[in-house]
Amino acid sequence: MDQLTGEDWSPYRLFSAEQWAGFRADTKLTLSEDEIRRLRSLNDPVDLEEVRRIYLSLSRLLYAHVEASQSIFEQRKRFLNVSNVNKTPFIIGIAGSVAVGKSTTARVLKELLSRWPNSPKVDLVTTDGFLMSNAMLRERGLMERKGFPESYDVGALLRFLSAIKAGTPNVEAPLYSHFVYDVIDDEKQVINQPDILIFEGINVLQVNPLPADGRAVPFVSDFFDFSIYIDADDELIHRWYVDRFMRLRDTAFQDPESFFHRYSKMSVDGARAIAEGLWQNINLRNLRENILPTRPRADLILRKGSDHLIESVLLRKL
Repeated sequence: MDQLTGEDWSPYRLFSAEQWAGFRADTKLTLSEDEIRRLRSLNDPVDLEEVRRIYLSLSRLLYAHVEASQSIFEQRKRFLNVSNVNKTPFIIGIAGSVAVGKSTTARVLKELLSRWPNSPKVDLVTTDGFLMSNAMLRERGLMERKGFPESYDVGALLRFLSAIKAGTPNVEAPLYSHFVYDVIDDEKQVINQPDILIFEGINVLQVNPLPADGRAVPFVSDFFDFSIYIDADDELIHRWYVDRFMRLRDTAFQDPESFFHRYSKMSVDGARAIAEGLWQNINLRNLRENILPTRPRADLILRKGSDHLIESVLLRKL
């Protein structure tokens, strides 16, 4: 008998970026270079070539999953002998550390998916809006734990996803401003029965301790039809986080209304020390304690190399 390798035991199939690019087949590139520049986040080098290598194949795969989901929905309607049930949105969860490129991936996918031949309606929601307000975090002594699982209004998060999956029209999601570093009062994003919803956030694959009595405890990921984890080595994410912070110091932080304006007045060394402290004491801890342990729960893992571009793809076996 041939000796089994590590990949034989893994629930994933591993592909290099070049191998993955071959799966795009005849999927058309519907984005321009100008659109890519608009969609990518600060310090994220994704370009048209990266879209061709990675995102066209991913778009094709997701199209297959959405079609399969719709087929199962129709079969279940026939099985249950019901006709007055609307199909529910296909929900894609995107997880990963801060500064790893989740937002860029989510925005690029939203644009690609909405340009499929059947022109589906695609919405994007981030979990930032479901963070507790800064006032509430201060009251509970959690400002230094912002972004950790306990800093979110999990009840509101689950109610939102439950309403989306139920096909409820005009579901409201709270909005968050990175400029003021807080939830925006009295402003909402309205999601009205999309065909596809992309739900992006650092802890969307997080699970809670299970109750001993077997009661149903829903997790955010229970509502997902497909999940993606953006991955990279800790040291690479560390570098990207600090580099981004220092670029923001010279741009957005210069605005006196910015929550982080005080850092723009510091010396370069002082600001870098602040960034290092935020990484070591908050973001790295959250990554190791809460985010990285959820990676094996993803359906697909996009692993980035030192150039911030995807170097390999892991796809869960069926």
